Amino acid sequence: MYHATIVVTLRHSILDPQGKAVEHAIHSLSAGRVSNVRIGKQIQCAIDAPSRTEAAGIADTICKKLLANPVMEDYTVTIEERA
Repeated sequence: MYHATIVVTLRHSILDPQGKAVEHAIHSLSAGRVSNVRIGKQIQCAIDAPSRTEAAGIADTICKKLLANPVMEDYTVTIEERA
């Protein structure tokens, strides 16, 4: 059994209005040293696969077909073995 952590974020060339709103709110709290705030999503799931390679392939497939919009978003996948 493997545990996948998937992080989906907007590509850097895409404007992130939610990130800009959060950055503005941070600055209004007098924490002005924060910049380039980007908002994304994190998905965690268990994958029953015989190997780490197959688990990574399954995670990649669900990202491409369901979780991430390839035109606007990038994603990273981290696979950990679980007992």
